[in-house]
Order: sequence, then structure tokens, then C-alpha cells
Amino acid sequence: MLASTLILIALLCAGVFIKVPYSEMSPGPTVNTLGDHEGEPVLQISGRKTYPTTGHLNMTTVRVTSADYNMNLVEAVYGWLAHDNKIVPHDTLYPDGKTEEQSTQENAEEFSQSQESAKVAALKELDIPVKSWVIVSTVLKGSPAEGRLHAGDVIKAVDGTAVKAPDDVAKLVTKHKPGDKVVFTIVPAKEQAAAEKENRTATGTKDVTITTAKSDDDGSDRAIVGISAGTDHTFPFTVDIKLADVGGPSAGLMFALGIVDKLTPGNLTGGKFVAGTGTIDDDGKVGPIGGIEMKTVGARDKGAQYFLTPKDNCAAAAKDTPSGLTLVKVDTIDDAMGALKDISAGRTSDLPKCTTKG
Repeated sequence: MLASTLILIALLCAGVFIKVPYSEMSPGPTVNTLGDHEGEPVLQISGRKTYPTTGHLNMTTVRVTSADYNMNLVEAVYGWLAHDNKIVPHDTLYPDGKTEEQSTQENAEEFSQSQESAKVAALKELDIPVKSWVIVSTVLKGSPAEGRLHAGDVIKAVDGTAVKAPDDVAKLVTKHKPGDKVVFTIVPAKEQAAAEKENRTATGTKDVTITTAKSDDDGSDRAIVGISAGTDHTFPFTVDIKLADVGGPSAGLMFALGIVDKLTPGNLTGGKFVAGTGTIDDDGKVGPIGGIEMKTVGARDKGAQYFLTPKDNCAAAAKDTPSGLTLVKVDTIDDAMGALKDISAGRTSDLPKCTTKG
């Protein structure tokens, strides 16, 4: 007995000191996009009539251990045994040796972009015009574009061909060979910002000629200039999303639905408790997210009855659905709006439900 006890103590001590390359995911906070968070409304709209809302349209989150956290063997085993937690390889959450600071910055950028896309998708759903244009999002240090193009510059054309979407920029640049010259027609960021402030159309375009370089891709002769292109928007009224300490793009769908609900008479949910997740693009397409099993648990723990689930997450979510929670499959904001209409009317048999096959 003494020997067995000593061995057990030794194993436990070893487990505490043995570090393993794993991280933990667990259900995080869930916030009603129609309500308040830390004393102020999550969605704040000014310059446009809004309407009272009831019920819940909750966005959901996943809590993860930090990039620099060294999990020990005992914690890993406990996490594997715990039903509501998930132990995953550290590199799954923090690939390429990404630091905590880098991960936080990336999540903040994704969250900011998801808010913009949610606004655009919501207003498009309501047939409210939104002005959009292609911009320089980032300029790679040491690239041919450094000092020639700047973040926020509006890209009107490349080699005289009008640019309508961010992907157009790369397609036009890669028609060249490394060493060729490419001409960008732009509105400088300062001029664009001044025009927006004065509520006028930006003028003062100029041509910038850049010599392309060879991509760092192995075996590739692809021409690059060292920028990434994105989209910027001007909205006809102000929509602010106030939610601190949240990152990543997965709240986009629920933000968009919350905005639609506040801008239209009546209640999308009919007073029901609906939660959900999913990225969203400017056209209202819903994309998959990570940690779906954690999010359904967190939603149900808060009282959710229905969970709007991205189509590509359905199979994983349906394998372990929390009791009392209905998983509703959505692929677009139109799907989500239709599902909310059925939920509000009590037509639950009409809902497109998730199954283990998708």
C-alpha cells in the first residue's frame, strides 16, 4: 500500500511537471446582439429610425488558453475527460509559432472586418445602398510598393483596366512577369478621407508605376508588387458595434441579423432565444468557424433554444448536440432570415435542421 501510494504520488508530480504541446478550448461568453453589454448597447445606430426588439440573437465565443501557456500532462488528461472542453494540438490554434501578441492582433483585425461585412450584408438585405470601393489594405515592408502605395489608397484601375473587386488587382498584376512595370491608378488615402469627411466624391486620381518582383513562392515566377487589396465602404448612417475583448470573424452573422432586427418593425425572433455563429461576407454568404461544439454548449447553458449553424459546421455540431437545442442549418443571411421567420411563427417542423451528414 505504501509503495503504491508513493508511486501514485510520483506519477502525479511527474504529470504536473511534464509539459505537453496542447491547448484547451472551452465554452466562452455569449452576448445578445440586441441587448446591452457592460452597460451599453451592443448595436448603436444613429441617423436612421430604429425599432424596439425582444428576444435574443446571441453571438457565441470560445475561450482558449494563451499562446504562451504551457499545459502539463495532468491538465491535458483532465481536459480530455471533461465533456465540455476540448484539447487540441497547440499548433492548431497558434500555427507557425505565432505569439500571443500576433494572435491577438490578427483576431482584432478579423473582428473589425467581420463588423464591416456584417453592416454591409445587413444593409444589402434591407435594400439600403452602400458605397464600396477597392483599397490598398496593407503594404509589405521591403516590397516594390513600399513608399509608392499606402494603406487606404483607393485603387481605381490597374494598367487602365477598371478594378471592381479586390481579386481583380491580383489577377491584373499576375498577368505580368517579374521585372515588368505595372501602372496603378489611385485616389490617395488622404484625398479619399477628406472627400468622405466633406460628403463628396473623391477626385485627384494619379498614376503610380511600380516594377514587379518575383514571388517568394517556391518554384513560382509569379509577379507581385507587395500589397493586399481589400474593400472599404461608406454607410448612409452610423452603425457602431460595441463589444470589447472579443476577436475573430465568427460573430458576423449574428451582428448582421441584429442590425436587421433593429432597423425593421416587429421582432425577428418572436421573443425566442436564438443563438448562432458564422462568418459573413459582404454578399451575405455564411462561412464555417472553429470550436462549434464549444459554442453550442455555451449557448444552451445560457438558455438558447435554437442555434443558427453554418452549413459546413452542421455535421460536427450534430454529433453532440446539447439537449433541448435545435441546430438550424444556414448558408446565407437569407437562410437565417427565413429560419427566424419560421421560429417566430412557431413553424419548427419547417426548419432546415443539422444532421451528422451535414
